[in-house]
Amino acid sequence: MIASGLSGFSQIAYAHALKCGELNIAHPYSTPTMSGSKNSAAYFMAIKNNGKEADQLLGAKGDVSLSVEIHEMQLENNVMKMRAVPEVQLPAGYEVTFKHGQANGYHLMLIDLKKSIKQGDKFALTLSFKKAGDCQAEFWVEAPKPDSHKH
Repeated sequence: MIASGLSGFSQIAYAHALKCGELNIAHPYSTPTMSGSKNSAAYFMAIKNNGKEADQLLGAKGDVSLSVEIHEMQLENNVMKMRAVPEVQLPAGYEVTFKHGQANGYHLMLIDLKKSIKQGDKFALTLSFKKAGDCQAEFWVEAPKPDSHKH
């Protein structure tokens, strides 16, 4: 009983989120870069639009890399394909996930990192939304979960 209570506490202790207008952005995170890699990715457990109108994630920027692109992953004929997209639709009342290892999902691609990122690091990105405007999010660098794929 105590062990299960403690494990639940540790999950809560490590979670973080932010509110941007009517959007709730749950747990911005990234994974450590692989040796020699100049690119990485950033994720959210979810972005939930609590508003009455749709919004859009239009992009992101930060000092961690020279550029940041929104990428969509799609599983087509058992092959994972990744492509840059101009925005992500955030319908009113819905939640959109950006999880590591998620097929048919999104992530922020950090292109040409200025330095490698390692577990325990934190970095900021400014997220740009059509209605909610610009919001700064702090991303925590965490080891990937055992059931997720390598990016």
